[in-house]
Amino acid sequence: MPKDQKHVCLSIEDVDTGAQLVVGFTSPLDPDEASRIRKKIDRHIMPLMIQFMDKTTLGYASILGIQHATNLTTNELGTVFYLSYLLFEFPQNLALQKFPVGICISINIFVWAVALACHAACKSFTGLLVVRMLLGACEGSITAGFLIVSSMFYTRTEQTLRVGYWFLMNGAAQIIAGFISFGVLHINTKGFEPWQWLMIVTGVMTMILAISFWFLFPDSPTNAWFLTHDERAKAVQRIKENQTGVENKHFKMEQMIEALTDPKTWLFALFSALNNVSNSLTNQQSLIIASFGFSVLQTTLLSCVPGVLEILTIFTGVQLAARWPNSRAYVGAMYFVPSWIGILLLNLLPWSNQAGLLVSQFLGACDVHAETSTPGFVLSLSWLNNVTAGHTKRVVTNAIMLSAYCVGNAASPLMWKDQYKPRNHVPWAVIGATYVACPVLLLVIRAVLVRENRIRDAEPVQASEEYVIERITEDGKRVEANIDKEFLDLTDRQNRDFRYVL
Repeated sequence: MPKDQKHVCLSIEDVDTGAQLVVGFTSPLDPDEASRIRKKIDRHIMPLMIQFMDKTTLGYASILGIQHATNLTTNELGTVFYLSYLLFEFPQNLALQKFPVGICISINIFVWAVALACHAACKSFTGLLVVRMLLGACEGSITAGFLIVSSMFYTRTEQTLRVGYWFLMNGAAQIIAGFISFGVLHINTKGFEPWQWLMIVTGVMTMILAISFWFLFPDSPTNAWFLTHDERAKAVQRIKENQTGVENKHFKMEQMIEALTDPKTWLFALFSALNNVSNSLTNQQSLIIASFGFSVLQTTLLSCVPGVLEILTIFTGVQLAARWPNSRAYVGAMYFVPSWIGILLLNLLPWSNQAGLLVSQFLGACDVHAETSTPGFVLSLSWLNNVTAGHTKRVVTNAIMLSAYCVGNAASPLMWKDQYKPRNHVPWAVIGATYVACPVLLLVIRAVLVRENRIRDAEPVQASEEYVIERITEDGKRVEANIDKEFLDLTDRQNRDFRYVL
C-alpha cells in the first residue's frame, strides 16, 4: 500500500449489499458477457412491469354508469385516491428499503386486485371511498419499487430507456381498458351493470399479476433466482459505473438529512407537483370526449387514442434522451410544445368544430397519462434516480418526488367544476400555465447540475484511500478484502468523484 494511501476498515452495515459479491472481481467485464446478462435480466423483469390500469378504470366507469349508480363525482374519488397515496408514500418507501422489494410489491398488487374487484360491490360513496383509499395506499409502492429495481439492475443510460418502457404500460392500460369497456357494454346482466363487470375483469387480471410477481419478480441482482452466482457478481459489476451500488437495508439518518437539504430534491419535487396538475385528465378525459357529442360506445373507443399517443411520445422521448448525450432537460422541455398547441386550440376553436376539438384534446393530453404526466416526467424520474446516490437518500428523494406527484394530482380534480363546463377555460388555463413552468424548471435543474459538476472538476485530487471489509472464509478464518468506492453506499455529495448526468 502506498505511504499516502489511507487504510479504512468498514463494517458490513456501512457498505452496499453488492460489495461482498464483487470482492476480488478485478478484471474488466467482457462487453458481450455484459450484454448477454442484460438481455437475460430484460427477459425476466420487463414483462412483469405491466400494471397501471387501476386509475383509468374510474374514468371508463364514469361513462359506464358508476356516477349515476353511486351518486358521486370522479373529482371526489380522484382526490381521495391521491391523498391516500400521499399518506402512505413514505411508509411504503421505508418498507421497500427494509424488506425484499419483490415481496413488498407483490403483496401490494394483491391488495390492489382485491380492492379493484370490490368496486363492483359498492353502491355508495362510503364504499367507494374505502376501496379508492386502499388503491392509493398500495400504489405508493409500485412506481417507487420499480425505480429501485431499475437502479439495481441497469446502468444510467439503460435506466432512462427501461423507466420509459415500463411507463409505456400506461398507454397499453388505456388501450386495453378501452376495449374491455367496449366489450362489457355488450353484456346484459340483470342487476349487474357494465361498470361492475369492468371492475371484476380488471381485478382478476391484476390478481394474476400479483401471483406472478410473488413467484417471479426478483428482489435484487445479489439474489435473483434466474441468475447463477457468477452472473449475479457480473450483474453487480455491470452497474459499477453508476456509482450508486445496489442497495443497503440499513436506514441512515445522515442520508435522510442530506436528501431534505439538497436543493435538487425540491426542484424535482416542484416539477413533479406542477407537471401532474394535468393528470386529472386521466379521469376527466372520457367525460370531456363525451361532452363533444360522441356516444358511449364511440367514447370508449376514442379514449384508446391517448394511450397510443402516450406510447409514441414516451418511446420517442426516452430514445432521444438515450441517444443524444446530456439531453434529458432539452428532450423533456421539447415535448411540452404539442400540449401548448392543443390547449390553445381547445380554447379558441368554436364549439361546433367537433373534429378539431377532439384532435386538440388529444394534443392537449399528450402529456397526460394513467400514471404520469409527460415524457418529461418519465425522464425526470429516471434522471433523479441517476443523480442521487446513497440508498437511504435515494429512497427519501423518491418518496418526496412521488409525494409531490400526489399533491398535484390531489389538487387538480377540484378545478373541474360544473360552472366551467362545457369549455372548461379555467382548468385548461391552469394546465397551460403549468406547461410553461415545467420546461423552465427542467432547464434550471440542468443548470444547477452543470454548475456542481464544474465545481467538482476544479477541486484538487484527494489522497487515495483503500477500503476493506472483513470476510469469513469457508474454513472459518477472518480476512480483510478490498472493495471499490462505488459500493460504499456513499451519497452523491459524499463521493466527490460522482458526476451528475445531464
